[in-house]
Amino acid sequence: MENADKIEIEVAYARPDQQVILSVTVPADATIEDAVRHSGVLEQFPEIDLADNKVGIFGKLVKLDGSLHPGDRIEIYRALIADPKEVRRQRAAEGKRMKKGGGSLEGSSDDESGN
Repeated sequence: MENADKIEIEVAYARPDQQVILSVTVPADATIEDAVRHSGVLEQFPEIDLADNKVGIFGKLVKLDGSLHPGDRIEIYRALIADPKEVRRQRAAEGKRMKKGGGSLEGSSDDESGN
């Protein structure tokens, strides 16, 4: 059986304007980096730099020298544009501002101390 030493995996990469999932057959002993290079994704997306871009398998970060299992999907992640913690802080601050200034009914005839 000749295919016993090969495995099928996928390599995924997404930009805001384009996403690809490439099916690839690689030797069973291929590393994650071997599979990414073999997939052709680096030629298709020259902005990918394996020294900078993190990679994962099904959402879990892995190292480039890691091993693969049949059916694995290698995901190449883009650098974050904004720090997620900072974005949450900004949203929370905006929410507080909206609540403070949002529709207070003080002085209206419907308040508890009236009528």
